[in-house]
Amino acid sequence: MVVPPAFVPSAFVVVMGVSGSGKTTVGELLAARMGWRFYDGDKFHTPENVAKMAAGTPLTDADRAGWLAVLAGLIRDGLARGESGVIACSALKERYRDLLRVDPSRVHFVYLKGSFDLIWERMLRRQNHYMKASMLQSQFATLEEPEGVLTCDITPPPEQIVDEIIAGLGLDRPSG
Repeated sequence: MVVPPAFVPSAFVVVMGVSGSGKTTVGELLAARMGWRFYDGDKFHTPENVAKMAAGTPLTDADRAGWLAVLAGLIRDGLARGESGVIACSALKERYRDLLRVDPSRVHFVYLKGSFDLIWERMLRRQNHYMKASMLQSQFATLEEPEGVLTCDITPPPEQIVDEIIAGLGLDRPSG
């Protein structure tokens, strides 16, 4: 059981999980419901990273380092301005999450968890995305399932997952 964090006036929620788990869909809905800005972490990859993934080559930790630094800076700068936001980011390893957790009291992770088979089916239907279904195995191999974060099953409709996130993180309670 995850204990909901106390809600603070500005916060960032990182919606994480393997490719195809619904991070962008859920993240956009959550941001819209909260009136916060949404950031798609994929849009911050370098052209070199995108080319590697499009060619079916998994990224290395070195490939991800600059990308994670940019996202951590985005979170840090947003919090410094008193803004809240939602970022869709795979954040597959604990050390990646540590880099993004620039303020543990105001950066919260939500893990979208699903079976390989369900996500594989979703990825096969997805079009115009550089991350190909064939790379899903590498995502699962890299994934270090997080502990102590809100974990949401991805089988319900996205709106229901957003309801679960809002309740689970205490975003429906006034600050104070």
